[in-house]
Amino acid sequence: MNYATIKFCDIANGVGVRTSLFVSGCRLHCPGCFNEEAWSFKAGEEFTPLVEQQILDSLAPFYVDGLSVLGGEPTEPENAEALAPFLEKVRTTYPKKNIWMYSGRTWEQLTNNGDHASSYMDRILTCLDVLVDGPWVSSKHDITLRFRGSSNQRLIDVPATLKAHAEGTLSGNDVIEWHDDPVFSTHTME
Repeated sequence: MNYATIKFCDIANGVGVRTSLFVSGCRLHCPGCFNEEAWSFKAGEEFTPLVEQQILDSLAPFYVDGLSVLGGEPTEPENAEALAPFLEKVRTTYPKKNIWMYSGRTWEQLTNNGDHASSYMDRILTCLDVLVDGPWVSSKHDITLRFRGSSNQRLIDVPATLKAHAEGTLSGNDVIEWHDDPVFSTHTME
């Protein structure tokens, strides 16, 4: 796997201060994509054990809340295969930090019998706190939304969703959406 860039002390791609890893490679090619240069699987640099350790080290300070993984497209099979063991390592090393992933694919595509469901995706999902799912759609672009660019995208509380499915309180592809701190819902752009 290659990565396009790593942003340290990022505050745009999840709650609090984060390290954000932008992987390379995406077959979705959403019109208006903000990161078109990361569509190529050859973009950027190789994701080596040294880079992994650099990211792990960047998560150590108390003021860093977690890791965000974006793209390109993290759920491409080539990327999912590399990300599954890495995210398991992050989760084991920092069990109290949160992990967010952004995907142009939906929960339905990544789970059960979806076209991108796999054992790697199952492993990834068990590591995530929040999955921001769905393609960016220019006609649904909304600058007032926090942590997403268009209104079709969902912020999914992955642990709650997985637990509810295991307990049988959710069925099919139902999800539990993540809810932001209520203080942010009181602010408007008007």
